[in-house]
Amino acid sequence: MATKFPAPYRASCLRGSGRLGQRALALTALTSAAALALAACSSSSSSSSSSSAPAASSAAASSSGPSVMTTPASASQTISETGSSLMAPLFALWGPAYHTQFSQVTLSTASSSSGVGISSAAAGTVEIGASDAYLSPADMAKYTTLENIPLAVAALMVVYNVPGVSASTHLKLNGTVLAKIYSGKVTKWNDPAITALNPGVTLPSASIVLVHRADSSGSTFLFTSYLDAQDSTDWSSSLIGTTVAWPKQPGEIGATGSGGVVSSVKSTTDSIGYVGVSYLSKVTAAGEGEAAVGNSSGSFLLPSASTIDAALAGFTSTPANEAISLINGSGAQAYPIINYEYAVVNTTQSSATLAQDIQAFLYWAVTSGTTQLPSVNFQPLPASVVTLSEAQIAKISG
Repeated sequence: MATKFPAPYRASCLRGSGRLGQRALALTALTSAAALALAACSSSSSSSSSSSAPAASSAAASSSGPSVMTTPASASQTISETGSSLMAPLFALWGPAYHTQFSQVTLSTASSSSGVGISSAAAGTVEIGASDAYLSPADMAKYTTLENIPLAVAALMVVYNVPGVSASTHLKLNGTVLAKIYSGKVTKWNDPAITALNPGVTLPSASIVLVHRADSSGSTFLFTSYLDAQDSTDWSSSLIGTTVAWPKQPGEIGATGSGGVVSSVKSTTDSIGYVGVSYLSKVTAAGEGEAAVGNSSGSFLLPSASTIDAALAGFTSTPANEAISLINGSGAQAYPIINYEYAVVNTTQSSATLAQDIQAFLYWAVTSGTTQLPSVNFQPLPASVVTLSEAQIAKISG
């Protein structure tokens, strides 16, 4: 499924004291919210393991609508997930952690792409479709029982392999220059547009080799949204989406999955690509450079807890359906390419038991599951967004 996003849904529009650190205040709020919710839980005895009568469970009151089931049913259950390769490292941690706490539930995960996650959730072949991109208005109109539920906050990196330029240099690149690079208007590493941003850095005259995603990718949606937000002349809104018609460039590489981008950049001299922060350790191990990306204030930043936090501070009004672009936010220290990481779920499930189990896992993900986020360089949702996610989780029924 190639997801396109019209202009009204484009953005008008974290390296602090600890690169992998969580936002302490946000975690405190989440922990308190979880504790209050669990304290209010009530249990009932299981009378049946049938699909129409879920086993004993606890529920947390939702601020707008029915209660959220916070524990799964007692019967064995497998919840299937596929989608975003950017989220795959997180689901690889969440699955075992959740199974340790609730041994009757197994999370079956498969890394693919955001587009596959959305289409699979729509087709009912998986319970959870993972996506870096929110559902487009067209998707919401077509799939009226689908909803996108933020689980965490991530960021997108720009990476490169330029001989003679060390990884610690962190070349400065903004949306204007990147749009010109990916549209073919800047083709050499020592082009004046790049050297002007990087005084004192010796850049080769070599041709730039473009690496982009070949599959339907939420990372592509984020990257192209950023290019258009900063340079709509060189990168039009028609080139925003999970799949785009990339301008043809000599030697360009279409890679499958986030891991494919990392591998392609590593093995290709003078290349550039984009990949989510959950692959930072792989980028570092590959010896690739990570660009300092230009924001709307003209600052050049790396994604970290503090710069993601600063970017989030500029987005104070997430809608109830939680479909929002967090690209190119305001603030001098705001990293410009951040996003909610979504679970795309059908609100109508095949049984009440399955609905309960999906609710319980998603609730766990936005509360207790936040302890896994630093390992993949994600950040927890703001407390107000957790409340919105809980309201959406509560809509899942069977």
